[in-house]
Amino acid sequence: MSTPLKFAYWVPNVSGGLVTSTIEQRTDWGIDYNRRLAQTAERVGFEYALSQVRYMASYGADHQHESTSFSLALLLATEKLKVIAAVHPGLWHPGVLAKWIATADHLSGGRAAVNVVSGWFKQEFTALGEPWLEHDERYRRSAEFIRALREIWTSDQAELRGDFYRIHDFDLKPKPVDVPGRPHPEIFQGGNSTAARRNGGQVADWYFSNGKDYDGFTEQVLEVGAHAAEAGRTVRFGLNGFVIARDTEKEAREQLREIVAKANRPAVEGFRDAVQQAGSSTGDKRGMWADSTFEDLVQYNDGFRTQLIGTPEQIADRAIEYKRRGADLLLLGFLHFQEEIEYFGEKVLPIIREKEAALEPALVN
Repeated sequence: MSTPLKFAYWVPNVSGGLVTSTIEQRTDWGIDYNRRLAQTAERVGFEYALSQVRYMASYGADHQHESTSFSLALLLATEKLKVIAAVHPGLWHPGVLAKWIATADHLSGGRAAVNVVSGWFKQEFTALGEPWLEHDERYRRSAEFIRALREIWTSDQAELRGDFYRIHDFDLKPKPVDVPGRPHPEIFQGGNSTAARRNGGQVADWYFSNGKDYDGFTEQVLEVGAHAAEAGRTVRFGLNGFVIARDTEKEAREQLREIVAKANRPAVEGFRDAVQQAGSSTGDKRGMWADSTFEDLVQYNDGFRTQLIGTPEQIADRAIEYKRRGADLLLLGFLHFQEEIEYFGEKVLPIIREKEAALEPALVN
């Protein structure tokens, strides 16, 4: 029997919502709203939440709460939800983060996770006096960072002699919680570039893809899976998507049209200029956002591309097709978080579970 598709949501711990648009977004970046949202998401069937990392005001995100402390607050407000804190190597030392995650894991009964982000916003590093590495060097540092986390969490005398980190005879106590089937807190890593795909296969537990159509996602699954196979390991896949679920397809499409029509053009263009250098700076031009259109970037992780837009039935069909193509988890954003996560859990998720059950004979045969 196949594992049910898992669902995560973007934590709105950054102001401005999940689309860079002047359209109304009934959401809030504060802790009270987010505690209630986490409890709602847990109740309706979400298993994960991802806290965003942003250190400076940029492109419509004028205020932001730090990701790890915010993640701990949500862990303590819930009972089952796993919370993934996004972090930047270069602004964290892996030993310090390993200690933080181990503590959060004990405080939450084994529900802490981490998303290692190599970084696209140069000014966040330079404003803090930290070096901004060339694209592939950032990913090489991230790979070492992930190896350091795993070594510290699983070894009694952690050792690492790398180009970026040196660890000698480091014994972390307490270790993270011993959760059956989980050797250590889950490590997520994303990106589109060749370097990101290599990291995803060679060192991460989960590979996050930006929003993609079917073929784009399949390409990443095959390439990252090949890297994992070469390393003698397996990796699971998460896919970003922005959900517009409405009672009719016409309503959903009109909502998308309005979001794009009311885009904050200067903010979107500023974001595009900042991030597309990340793609163009790679040798093969395959970095994140390298081929994103203006409309794609209104949802800043290309969430419209996944086309989870329409009726509950239509969205369920697309979710099942992505599962057939290798998705283990869908990471979802919404316009009006509280009400739309509830709608998704009540209207869309039951259809997905029904379709998964119908899919089982096909998967077995």
